Amino acid sequence: MAAIDLAVEDLKTTLLQINRIEAAKIFKNFYEKDKNFEMLEHLTIEVLEKIGDGWENGQLSLSQVYMSGVICEELIEKYIPKNIVSDKNELKIAIGVLQDHHSLGKRIVYSVLKAGGYDPVDFGQGLTVEEIVARTLKEEIDILLISTLMLPSALKVKKVVERLRDGGSSAKVIVGGAPFRLDSNLWEKVNADADGKNGAKASKIIESFMKGGKQS
Repeated sequence: MAAIDLAVEDLKTTLLQINRIEAAKIFKNFYEKDKNFEMLEHLTIEVLEKIGDGWENGQLSLSQVYMSGVICEELIEKYIPKNIVSDKNELKIAIGVLQDHHSLGKRIVYSVLKAGGYDPVDFGQGLTVEEIVARTLKEEIDILLISTLMLPSALKVKKVVERLRDGGSSAKVIVGGAPFRLDSNLWEKVNADADGKNGAKASKIIESFMKGGKQS
């Protein structure tokens, strides 16, 4: 079993026991191996997705899912890179969760962007297509990050993009979440501009857009 898989299982067990101290040790030991925040973010997302699956299958309680998310959010905050660059604040960026109410992934990306010098607007979660389009148009957003948990929600991104274009918006749409990790081409199928698998990648994509580039 790979090191990442062992870490996922160890952290999952610890989180379900609501053991903050042991979870903090796992975070620290995993991060200290190569000082790679992106890998730590990957570990966190993998664990929480497994716990989320357990709840959907009726094996775990909602309180276990909630507390696992709270603990991970507290711990990962300590490791987010602090490379603030103030001139990025001129860009109008927004982030929101389409339909779903699972917001940890959004919170991580939001925190990474803030730490990178951006000033994103948090649209929240459980948003309808109409709500996310209306706010994007009203606030004249330049870059819209959409997070989804389930495939039906991910597929609705296509409708979001269509309505934004109909409304005259040229906002770049970056998508992320489990469905886009499972299908590496899904972002293109829903007409998004890029696939931001995690906070670190989303930040790099935004930097590329600022320079007139696009996702490769």
